[in-house]
Amino acid sequence: MACLFERAQALEQRQREQAISAQLATVQPSGPSRTHCKDCEEPIPEERRALGGKTRCTPCQSLFERPQR
Repeated sequence: MACLFERAQALEQRQREQAISAQLATVQPSGPSRTHCKDCEEPIPEERRALGGKTRCTPCQSLFERPQR
């Protein structure tokens, strides 16, 4: 029975590593962030702008990413 759990754990670890690698391979925006969202023109919170390269507020970014999933 332990073998089944070990295989499941190894599979989970592989999937986690693949997901991390895929995320790290995506191009991350850099440079200065906009002060207002390019879609809805609402202010982008300072905490989000501090990450660099942000052009959308969190709700608009979520909507933008949804079709790509």
